[in-house]
Amino acid sequence: MRFNKLDLNLLVALDHLLNLRSVSGAAARMNMTQSAMSNALLRLREYFADDLLVKIGRRMELTPRGEALKDAVRDVLVRVEWTIATTADFDPARSDRQFNVLVSDYTLATLVPKVLALCRMAGSTVRFNFLHQVDGPERLLERGDVDLLIIPKEFCSRQHPFEIILEEEFCAIVWSEGRLAREKLTRRSFAEASHIAMQAPGGAPSLESVFFKQHDLVRRTDVMTYSFNTMPLLVVGTDRVATIHRRLANQAARTLPIKIIELPYRLPKMQQSIQWHRYRSQDAGLIWLRGVISEAAAQE
Repeated sequence: MRFNKLDLNLLVALDHLLNLRSVSGAAARMNMTQSAMSNALLRLREYFADDLLVKIGRRMELTPRGEALKDAVRDVLVRVEWTIATTADFDPARSDRQFNVLVSDYTLATLVPKVLALCRMAGSTVRFNFLHQVDGPERLLERGDVDLLIIPKEFCSRQHPFEIILEEEFCAIVWSEGRLAREKLTRRSFAEASHIAMQAPGGAPSLESVFFKQHDLVRRTDVMTYSFNTMPLLVVGTDRVATIHRRLANQAARTLPIKIIELPYRLPKMQQSIQWHRYRSQDAGLIWLRGVISEAAAQE
């Protein structure tokens, strides 16, 4: 299929229609009237010989043809946008580019401050928008909604390149004045203890939970939180135990009355990775940012 300027505008309109499932919403997104968007939808229906978007009750739903086109259209537009936007030259000290980076709160607390400090030292003028983790983060990458993912290797997509930037081990933390702080944490005491565990807002399990399940290890969890950063706060004043990344535990131990204890099990290390879209491997700005993040990750 070949596109001239008008065809490309129609393709953008189709992308908004398929993803927003709303004529008025697509019109607002493209800064055009609802009547003009309705005419665009009519032309698209004629072109594809399909309704694409139909009203069912009070909602608009995609036809099977519309559903099949959704990802393909976005993929074409991502290629066009990034081919135009990507340049061979990038000067972080003269750029006002905004980087959208998806991170966990663990990364936001332990790695991002170092990244920002390095940017300041380099005189960088770029901007950042750090977004929270979601289920299926590769979809945001494929749609071009984020520039980079910083996630464990186990959660990386096989469709896009990635690099491991650090390895992180897990440890246990308890209240320094509690009962568990006065004794060695054995497999038995670990199994009998009350646990605090983390689960992402979308319901996806955290990496240590995946590791526990893979090794058939059961925790008696009576407190769930959506944030790694809250776990040290939640063990204080209790006899609960939490399994957490060692960097985050060390950071929390500087200001909170917690004790770091070795786990009675040997869990695999987390391999934290950067992942980017396969079409953007030559993006000079992302190459620079990946280098800054890797440098920050290498700091203790």
